[in-house]
Amino acid sequence: MQTFVNIFLGFLIFKSVGAAPITDTIIYDSEFYDIPLGELTHPFVYDENEQSDQLESEIGTAPPSIIQESYSSVPLTEEAEEEASTPKLIDGSSAQGSGVLGPQTQDDLPTCLLCTCLGTTVYCDDHELDAVPPLPKKTTYFYSRYNRIRKINRNDFANLNNLKRIDLTANFISEIHEDAFRRLPQLEELVLRDNRIRQLPELPSTLTFIDVSKNRLGRKGIRNEAFKDLHELQHLYITDNNLDHIPLPLPESLQALHLQNNNIQEMHEDTFCKMKDFTYVRRALEDIRLDGNPINLSKTPYAYMCLPRLPVGNLI
Repeated sequence: MQTFVNIFLGFLIFKSVGAAPITDTIIYDSEFYDIPLGELTHPFVYDENEQSDQLESEIGTAPPSIIQESYSSVPLTEEAEEEASTPKLIDGSSAQGSGVLGPQTQDDLPTCLLCTCLGTTVYCDDHELDAVPPLPKKTTYFYSRYNRIRKINRNDFANLNNLKRIDLTANFISEIHEDAFRRLPQLEELVLRDNRIRQLPELPSTLTFIDVSKNRLGRKGIRNEAFKDLHELQHLYITDNNLDHIPLPLPESLQALHLQNNNIQEMHEDTFCKMKDFTYVRRALEDIRLDGNPINLSKTPYAYMCLPRLPVGNLI
């Protein structure tokens, strides 16, 4: 009897096991993503009335094909490991060295990490710098305002052949090397206002805009004929410098001359015009500011005959 019961129970167990559903093992292979959705053996079914938008979205974002890579267990060489660990910049250069981040500064940081670089423009405003930082060679516009720079050295801007504008407003600059700006072939705008400069260096003939207002140039800070060969110069601002004369000769290209709040006491009749040529007209120079000087402009009425507008200043 016991044997019959065992046989009957075994038969029931065998029958229940055979009736259980067989589940195939699902293997996820990257080649699966290469199969178009329309050729899948079990395509997804969506309710067209409720999920038509969802269907379009999901079909449009099907996962891309994956390229299988073979990985080797062979360890990298020291050179390859160093190259792999060195970050690369957008142009493919290394973040170390001179790259697009510029050379190292005194703080052991590339200039474009210490300052802000946008394209070829470098902004170093209000960073408590005490010297001009090394700049990337492609720098076009350089701003370093509201810092503590005291001196401009000969090589601070060396080899910056694309540099067009330098703005060093509101520093403590009292000394500029004679050749600091002269070797810049494309320099157009030089802003040195609100410093302590006592002597202007030699200036490149490419300049169109100069602002050295609020410095300490005084009587001898501008050499004779300092602006004579600047044939592209259009704006010259030398306010608040305790000047006692108008720096002559002025280039014919000049459009604006601001000399407010100095110590200019007299003017010659040929300062702006040519007294021996009454047909001469100086059309470009339309803006002359002499207010704030101890000079009576009414004493030299013929000095303005060639100008399109009278200078601004004391006429009494």
